[in-house]
Amino acid sequence: MKFRKANKTDISQLIDMRLAYLSEDYNGLTADQSRMIAAQLPGYFMEHLTRDLFAYVCVDSKLIVSTVFLLVMEKPANPSFLTGWTGTILNVYTLPQYRKRGLAGSLMRLAMQEATCKKLSYLELKATQAGSSLYNKLGFIVYESNYISMKYQLTELGVDE
Repeated sequence: MKFRKANKTDISQLIDMRLAYLSEDYNGLTADQSRMIAAQLPGYFMEHLTRDLFAYVCVDSKLIVSTVFLLVMEKPANPSFLTGWTGTILNVYTLPQYRKRGLAGSLMRLAMQEATCKKLSYLELKATQAGSSLYNKLGFIVYESNYISMKYQLTELGVDE
């Protein structure tokens, strides 16, 4: 198995892995959700991959079997992110038959190295119960805030990460 940063030739498989992740995370997707997400992803990956989205993959032969996405964002600096640069970890997903082999941990370390090289102030993620022990081992901590997380849903079929 090979660990590497994804490139544009991987987009088709990245889409498959994103849809598999979302289907598992949301206990299935409706046909409309799958169609809308699948329609948006090719353009998104073409525009953002290797610019502000970095995907790390584990490949077995030619098949991507595990992924970690790092979304890099620049914001106006504040005391919480002095460099102005932050990262969000998304789509930590391994095909079921490849789980419990340390693949996600290896990919997370690659993403964390990239974040260090890019001088990001922090990485954030939303952990499932299944993933929280991996993130704890890597040094992530539960973050308590004085702020209340809120969002305003703009679309009927909206899917949040």
